[in-house]
Amino acid sequence: MTILIPSYEPDERLISLIHHLKEVSDDSILVVDDGSSEEYRGIFDSAKQAGCTVLTHKMNQGKGSALKTGFDYVRQQGGSDGVVCADSDGQHLPEDILRLTKVVREHRNHIVLGSRQFTGKVPLRSRIGNSATRMVYALATGKPIQDTQTGLRGYSSEMLDWLCQIPGNRFEYEMNMLLEAPHVGYDLVEVPIDTIYLDDNKSSHFRPLADSARVYYPFLKFCASSGFAAILDFVLLFLLQGMTSNLLVSIIGSRLFSSIFNYTMNRKFVFAKRNGTAIRKSLFRYFSLVIIIMLLNYGFMYLFHENIGIPLIASKLITEALLFSFSYWAQRKIVY
Repeated sequence: MTILIPSYEPDERLISLIHHLKEVSDDSILVVDDGSSEEYRGIFDSAKQAGCTVLTHKMNQGKGSALKTGFDYVRQQGGSDGVVCADSDGQHLPEDILRLTKVVREHRNHIVLGSRQFTGKVPLRSRIGNSATRMVYALATGKPIQDTQTGLRGYSSEMLDWLCQIPGNRFEYEMNMLLEAPHVGYDLVEVPIDTIYLDDNKSSHFRPLADSARVYYPFLKFCASSGFAAILDFVLLFLLQGMTSNLLVSIIGSRLFSSIFNYTMNRKFVFAKRNGTAIRKSLFRYFSLVIIIMLLNYGFMYLFHENIGIPLIASKLITEALLFSFSYWAQRKIVY
């Protein structure tokens, strides 16, 4: 088993973690210096002296890039066991890291997550950030997990080719991994670990605005595509309703045109795959979903507008809000 530690401008906690791991395990330790400045050279030299392999990026490329450098190195060395990734800031206990190595050996072709339980004193930004990404991941996949942002993760060697191909070079890489895993047949295993935040997590290099935008980018793209399609749907609905005074005809007509626009945007920009999902399959699935959502749309609109008497605009807004999460989950899980 290889313990992979991506590191950018670490402190002595990295060396402390390495020494503790050496005391309790014979697993090899691979450290990737992600372009740290020269003043940190002594720390990485100490890691080498402790028996670690150290790979170096000439400039900072991001955590995702550092992880892929490590995965590629293990792949080239022919490692047949697996890799457990840990952060360099002392927030993963050696005993938790070793627990993951055991679970990786028992669960081949699984992503093993060291899931924090977020009990005790947790920095507010970490608590809010993890809650938000848990919600986004549950909406995207229909499968809730405890900790989407954990840096303590394990993988068997059969997964290394796939891990090197996942898009993303910074913190979004780990979210992309979780989003893509169900589509290639990799399940998740969660292992509870201690929640440790040192100095209110001040050592983290996570940039709240820039990196959060990268993490949520797949979901934001879907929101943008759906938003433009919704505007088109709204305009056509009211135009057709004014022309025909028939709610069913108006809904069918507006949804037909807006769904063609939405399918094109989602297939090209939101759920695009490098290997490409066959147009014929995704087209059939998408418009099957359109029919289901259109029937639900009509049912809710008829209930709210015709039966209860809620104005058309308000009925439309309520209906779309109810169906938005279902549509995202179905397209991510089934269509693309």
